[in-house]
Amino acid sequence: MFLHSAGRCVGAFFLLAIVAYGIGSSLPGQLAGTALVVLNSVLVAAIGALVFLALRRSHPGVAWTYLVARGAEALLLTVGIVLLDRVGVEAADLAYQMAMLSLGLGSLPLCLAVSRLHWLPRWLAIWGFAGYALLAAGSAAELLGAGVGLVLSIPGGLFEVVLGLLLLVRGVAPATGARPTNAVRPDTAPDAALR
Repeated sequence: MFLHSAGRCVGAFFLLAIVAYGIGSSLPGQLAGTALVVLNSVLVAAIGALVFLALRRSHPGVAWTYLVARGAEALLLTVGIVLLDRVGVEAADLAYQMAMLSLGLGSLPLCLAVSRLHWLPRWLAIWGFAGYALLAAGSAAELLGAGVGLVLSIPGGLFEVVLGLLLLVRGVAPATGARPTNAVRPDTAPDAALR
């Protein structure tokens, strides 16, 4: 039951975070814009915490990686909006690209784990992995001075919208009959020949 309700919350948080950051970042220097970016950061951290709780037993390394990546993203996006108001666009852009690099790299193991656990359709997990890999590559390229980050972020951004909608509608729904990858199949169990 926790997975189902946590999945629905994560879906809602993904969608709300996209809206909050999208509107907030378009209102630079305004209190409402800053508040919306901070709200986005709170939602991002909450996504990381809920995913951590869901994965901590089955994939503890992935759970910690994702929690730290989302925490770093939340912190960097908040710092970025403060830097924008105090220092300027260049510092805010640097913080944003570092946040997206953290998100991209930290989400790669998550996509593999949810695919193995059958929590999402395989095609969606593959899309997520590819989207986050492109996001990380685009952010790294931006940090090195190549202006391709926006184009490379599109597949990952669209993935997050689709993921958010899917999770909001159905929560986490492991496939029926899914079993851990190390489970013994009934027809290969030691006593199978006796049946």
